[in-house]
Amino acid sequence: MNPVETGALSVLGAVLGLDVVSFPQAMLSRPLVAATLTGALMGAPERGLILGATLECFALETLPVGASRYPEWGSSAVVGGTLVALPDARGAGALLLAVMLTLAWAWVGGWSMVQLRRLNARWARTRHDAVSRGSRRTVVGLQLYGLTADLARGALMTAIGLTLFVPLVHIASDRWSSPDVVTRGVLMALAGIVAAAATHKLFHAISGTRWYMLAGLAIGAALLGVVQ
Repeated sequence: MNPVETGALSVLGAVLGLDVVSFPQAMLSRPLVAATLTGALMGAPERGLILGATLECFALETLPVGASRYPEWGSSAVVGGTLVALPDARGAGALLLAVMLTLAWAWVGGWSMVQLRRLNARWARTRHDAVSRGSRRTVVGLQLYGLTADLARGALMTAIGLTLFVPLVHIASDRWSSPDVVTRGVLMALAGIVAAAATHKLFHAISGTRWYMLAGLAIGAALLGVVQ
């Protein structure tokens, strides 16, 4: 990848990484959206969509509540969408590798978010007196510091991920020998198990969820029948 491509993808990763928690929290950072956008930017929207749908099965397990630690799907999905859209990243082996690397990088991204929270806390402590007085300038400044730092974090996570993993995909794609049917079956089984477990937890935790699920399945089946 050339520097222009890396820079453009890093900007996308920065924006989607910012969406996870800081702003605007518009669900753009969900793997289904982020990977599809990246695939479209790379000229392979179908592969990005397939990766995003697979990652979404794993992301269903994530419950981003309060100060809990969870994977950062925004910038990591940009990395994964890039990997699966590479010219030589074809077949189920490339998809499986992209999923594995994205999952690992999402957890690293989660760690980076924890470090950013600690940095924000240090900035706030140094301005405690001004905040306690209700200084509007100080509060706005802290918010802008946090947003800018999160934007930079997403860009760095994307750039580092691409630098580390693009060469790895080039090497692994040439050496993958397992049949596509077996590889795809294993990947879909794992994704389905995780998604089913997450859905089962929702059924028991939130009243009425199963009816929404059944309605969604019915609408999806109807749409699939219309498309076919």
